[in-house]
Formats: sequence, C-alpha cells, structure tokens
Amino acid sequence: MPGVEMLLKPLKRELVGRRRKSALKLVGLGEALWDLLPSGKQLGGAPTNFVYASRLLGDEAIIASRVGFDEQGQEILNRLERLGLSTSYVQRDDGHPTGTVHVQVDERGRPAFMITKDVAWDYLEWTPQWQELAAQADAVCFGSLAQRSPNSRKTIQRFLQTTSPAALRVFDANLRQSFYTAELLCESLKAATIVKLNDDELRQLSELLKLSGKDERTLAVQLMRAFDLEMVCITREARGSLLVTEKVMTEHFGLQVKVADTIGAGDAFTAALVHCYLRRASLEEVSDAANRMGAWMATQVGATPLFEGQPLNVKRLLENH
Repeated sequence: MPGVEMLLKPLKRELVGRRRKSALKLVGLGEALWDLLPSGKQLGGAPTNFVYASRLLGDEAIIASRVGFDEQGQEILNRLERLGLSTSYVQRDDGHPTGTVHVQVDERGRPAFMITKDVAWDYLEWTPQWQELAAQADAVCFGSLAQRSPNSRKTIQRFLQTTSPAALRVFDANLRQSFYTAELLCESLKAATIVKLNDDELRQLSELLKLSGKDERTLAVQLMRAFDLEMVCITREARGSLLVTEKVMTEHFGLQVKVADTIGAGDAFTAALVHCYLRRASLEEVSDAANRMGAWMATQVGATPLFEGQPLNVKRLLENH
C-alpha cells in the first residue's frame, strides 16, 4: 500500500511506441457471462462489453474468457459469433458452469448486481495461445472481478506481464460486492497504465489505500503518481467525467439522453477512450468521444445491442437524441 512519500514521485514513463494503425488489436480479459435482467438475459461481463463496443468502433477486439460446457456456455459462443466476435480465445470448462449475474434495474436505469460464485471464468488458464495473444495486444482491458479467485488472478497477472511495453493496460476497477481487497487493487494498479473508475469507486479505493485528498482532482493526481499511471479516468454517470494526466486535466459535464439502462455504458466509455487515446487524440477529444459512446450505450437495452452497418462514428453519435 503506497505511503505519502510515494505520492510525490515523478512519472517515469513517456508516451512512446504507441501504435497508430487504423485497426488495433484490443483484448478484453476476464468474465464473459449472462446478465439476467427482468426483461430477459443479455450477454455481459465488463471485458466482453468492452470488446463489443471496441468492435463497433472498428477495432479488432478479442474476448479472452472461459465458459462452461453447458447450454448457457454454448449460447454465449453463438451470441459472440452473431455479434461478429471471435470465440477462439474463449476457453471451455467441463467442471464449472457458465457465469451468470442477477440484475435489478432501478427507475433511473442504474443496475444492482448479484454475481454467481465459482463459475467457469474463475478458472482462467494460462495457455500458449493466450501467451501469443498477450504479446500481440495493443491494449488489454481488465478488472478486479475476474481476479476474485487465485487461479484467474494469477493468469490475468501473467497475461499482463507478457504484453509489450508499448501496450496499453487499462484497469477498469469495477468494484463488485466484496470481490476485492486492497492488495488486489494495488497489484492491479501497478500492472496498469490507465485506471478507470467511477466516483463511488474512487472514494472506496481511496479509503482502502489511505489516500489523503479531499476532492476528485487531488485524489486522481495522488493515485496517478503513486502508481506511475499515464491517466486516471473518473466517470460520473450522467454528470460526465474527469480525465487526469501528468500534464492535462479535462472535465466533461455529460450528455442528456433518454436512458434505457446504464449497463455497459462505462465499458463503452472505456472502448472509445482506448480507441482515441491509442491514436494520439487530444485529451479533450478522448473525453468527448468517450462520453458520447457511453451516453449512446445508455440509450440501448443491455450492453451488447445488435448493431449492423459501418463502424460507429463517435462524433456523430447522439445526433438524433
């Protein structure tokens, strides 16, 4: 856990070696599952949602996860294929069921989750195929939930260690129920280049790590310097976001839309953030694109709405809303 002296150390890393290819290889590492909503089940899991939103933006996006040898696992594979996503890096588990989450949505579209324990994605395996994928990745998005089991935690950390030094490693905290500890958060932050969390998660993380700041900007700077991060991103639901780097801070005050539900909105935000950041957009452009993508997803039902057509243009999103 960082002490006060760590909070003052300068950044060691520069933005070098980042690729600007038109199509980038992005990996969502962790859970693939079914969100069981009152209206029916929807494909979900933060890494899966990130991958799908990244594909909508035109990137080569790959989910690295694990499902059971059961009907629900096969349905996930079928759904991924229908959405245009590869299933080549989705492992099968004959001893544990496919993951599910019971979701209740309040009148403002905000979800509450009850996550099934001891499921297939708790047993991610390190394989030569995943080692090759890690070495090829331009960016990896991972969270805390899939690291709740020692097996998957070890696999995820090894995957991150195998990535290229130029790869972007995005820790999307996603603090759920009691499936995280200060030790896990510190380990994940040390492995990351960017951390994204919402304002509630920032407060929880700051208490666990004993950061001393009283406002979001101060806490973000402390967190960035303590863990040598390139960026700290704080989302605020409809109130927009705060992006902080060593040189620049930018706030976005949100977009007004008719919300269907907010499931996957944060993951869509992350997808647009990564898409633009890797292409060296300005921080203001990154912020605008990410907020537009997140707001658009909030107008959809579930996190993986079926979308046909050309890649989404984030500048044009919400023109009709």
